[in-house]
Amino acid sequence: MSVIYFDQAASSFPKPKAVSEAVAMAIDEYGANPGRGGHQLANKAASVIFETRAKIAKLFAENDANNVIFCQNTTHALNQAIKGFPLQKGDHIISTSYEHNSVRRPLEYLKTEKGIRVTYLQSDHNGYISREQLLNEISPETKLIVASHGSNLTGAIFPVEMIGSVCHEKGITFLVDAAQTAGVIPIDMEQMNIDMLAFPGHKGLLGPQGTGALIVKKTVQLDPIFHGGTGSHSEEIEQPKQRPNCYESGTLNTPGIAGLSAGIDEVLNKGINNIFQHEWNLTKYALEKLQNIDGVTVFGPDINVERLAVIPFVINGTDVQEVAMILDQHYGVALRAGLHCSPLAHETIGTIDGGTLRASFGIYNTYEEIEKWIDMIKEIKEGLVG
Repeated sequence: MSVIYFDQAASSFPKPKAVSEAVAMAIDEYGANPGRGGHQLANKAASVIFETRAKIAKLFAENDANNVIFCQNTTHALNQAIKGFPLQKGDHIISTSYEHNSVRRPLEYLKTEKGIRVTYLQSDHNGYISREQLLNEISPETKLIVASHGSNLTGAIFPVEMIGSVCHEKGITFLVDAAQTAGVIPIDMEQMNIDMLAFPGHKGLLGPQGTGALIVKKTVQLDPIFHGGTGSHSEEIEQPKQRPNCYESGTLNTPGIAGLSAGIDEVLNKGINNIFQHEWNLTKYALEKLQNIDGVTVFGPDINVERLAVIPFVINGTDVQEVAMILDQHYGVALRAGLHCSPLAHETIGTIDGGTLRASFGIYNTYEEIEKWIDMIKEIKEGLVG
């Protein structure tokens, strides 16, 4: 039985064939340590690393490839950005009520360990936050604003352009979590006034797991959260200051980064706007079908408001984990149930007690798959609650 994969918000699947080929080539043909030797294999690995770094910089309108820091995932990138940011007791950070634990937990850690004050802005279900609402929360102590570009729970898209504009006016550093939007929505760091951008390689960019990056503008200085070998300045006791080495201690994931490069090529070939339009069309179609099923409650933005390809829902009177298990084991549909590492967002939409099912679509999903899935939901609803 072939699997219908509706868990794209967790990790994109399937990957383009070129991605697995690039990973295999890195392992089989130049599996040496980049930046740790002058021989031809190490140089080839280093060349692939740099080419991917430059490709990422261009994709997000960063003019210096050395400001692209490779990370294991978005969580790694966000921890480097938040914990490495120069903060003192009494400083203030603003975030939103839809943040993933990869933002919330580092912020709560700073509250406990450094005495930082944190404000979580409430947006409406469509992701709307007003300029006035943001300005009312800013104080002289506000040093950093952290916001998701899109919710991994509801698919709501947040007004990062507006937030970036306010940050620019007020001299506040702006960090964006683009875990759900990199490769799906165009992001121009310069135009959007984004100072730091964290994102994964394994979601919208179609690369392997274990890859991601943090782009840090030259005007932002972070303390490294890891210290160790960087392949250069080995005689120095302290961590070197040069970018990107100062933030990339240890051996990089060359096969993963080679695969990420191939994933980005696929994204560029298809076109980011085309990818978003395809996913939005699928989402609208699924929303219309779900809302016609009595006893199914759908959360998130209004049906006419553009969102990411993420739909949280429940079959009233059922347990979401049971439904997910039935979909998986009986029907061969992969989706996620629970709190999705975003309890703050579930508190915001009122689903913290039981969580939700979450279907999320990608560039390779089809209308035919959604039609089959809708019929499955109807059958499950009839079987469990009548």
